[in-house]
Amino acid sequence: MLARRLARLIPRRSIASYAYTQGQNNSDLDASLLSVLKERGLVSNVTSEDLDKVISKESLTVYCGADPTAKSLHVGNMMPLMILLHFYIRGHNLLPLVGGATGQVGDPSGRTTERTRLVDDEREDNVMRIQSQMGQFFERASEYASTRGYVGKRGDLKPLNNAEWWKGVSFLGFLGTYGRHIRVGHMLARESVKARLNSEQGIGFNEFAYQVLQAYDFWHLFKTYNCRIQVGGNDQWGNITAGIDLISRLRSHLDKKDPKHNQDAYGITVPLLTTPSGEKFGKSAGNAVWLDKALTKPYDLYQYFIKAPDSVVESYLKLFTLIPLEEIPEVMEKHRQDESLRYAQRVLASEVTDLIHGSGAGQRSQLISAILFPIPGDQHVADSSASEILNAFEAEGLVKEIPKSDLLGQPWKFVLATALGKSKSEAGRLLKGGGVYVGLERANVRNEETFQTSHLVDDSLLLIRVGKGNYTVVRAIN
Repeated sequence: MLARRLARLIPRRSIASYAYTQGQNNSDLDASLLSVLKERGLVSNVTSEDLDKVISKESLTVYCGADPTAKSLHVGNMMPLMILLHFYIRGHNLLPLVGGATGQVGDPSGRTTERTRLVDDEREDNVMRIQSQMGQFFERASEYASTRGYVGKRGDLKPLNNAEWWKGVSFLGFLGTYGRHIRVGHMLARESVKARLNSEQGIGFNEFAYQVLQAYDFWHLFKTYNCRIQVGGNDQWGNITAGIDLISRLRSHLDKKDPKHNQDAYGITVPLLTTPSGEKFGKSAGNAVWLDKALTKPYDLYQYFIKAPDSVVESYLKLFTLIPLEEIPEVMEKHRQDESLRYAQRVLASEVTDLIHGSGAGQRSQLISAILFPIPGDQHVADSSASEILNAFEAEGLVKEIPKSDLLGQPWKFVLATALGKSKSEAGRLLKGGGVYVGLERANVRNEETFQTSHLVDDSLLLIRVGKGNYTVVRAIN
């Protein structure tokens, strides 16, 4: 079977599930959280090194926000999410936030042009999708973490939408109450603002004021949920420090008898994820790999990480998996024995797919990818069983069912039209062009042939390839 044959090339320990059973210790738990985050490359800056001591003494509440500018989060959003995950699986509390209110304004951070404004219905739909996605991400990631040795108590998880508290704030009321605590000089000094002020386009008041809105969010979460840490990309440094500054000015007005109100707030920024060529990775750049499986299939996500260059694969293993830091050099040593087998990339791709889409998704995607996108020299796919393949493809919603009686003895032009949903004339042109292949061995189909039982794998699976990579998977039912 394919899984056993893969194990000969790449041990199952490293591909399907990276060697952990529930209850086994993870060496990363013995080190301080901040030092682990830094060693993994997840930290760009911290507002105070005192945070390390604070983390070790008590359970904290951490938040990270995302504006609803698309229907889904993408791989570029995973950097701050991974920091939140490391906190969560060590018992800290999370407030993943969707900016239903601030998304109406637009964050200028890291941008040279103003964002396109979304209509209300589209933005509200995005809010619901992303809020649900955040909850699912941490639920699945927590299960993944359990298989990697993180079996302790989780913190509390509360996804939020900042429209919930902004809807009761008037413009004049906000200026009257909070305006006196906000310093315009500090706002003008922030890099995201200075860059736009000196540009030809300039900056609108809406984007200029965005940092104030985000600062107020931090303040609201601080006083309402005792949230003391904000996480964001390093282009969010100015917005995060604006929130810390506002908290320091306003907390003096709170009840000093409550010890929570005498505590400091902190910020952590993560490096922005870029492609190997140095481009910003995100939806604006047109190269997004989405976390929603309806937009990016799990096997496409798997394929993205399989294609990761050797120059970044070690850093990606640190950033996007929970493989213990001490074991990543072992993965890389194995990888370097024959880099053409892409051992490290396969470990990475399987781990990330399990992390995002749930346990088993990596193994299914591994099987699908081995069939659809074979690595040169990988000849063992022909030994796969029909049930293994169909189960993997069905989990991704990629199997079409056709009665076997509708196929047997029929001209291939008819079979191809039925399976691909094309006209008979179009199917005939594809066959005459010689670009239609069938089965795991990709046998070329001739125009004059009729469909026979021999075209099926294990009397049930019909695998059709048109051209270099356009596959259709059919279950022939009785």
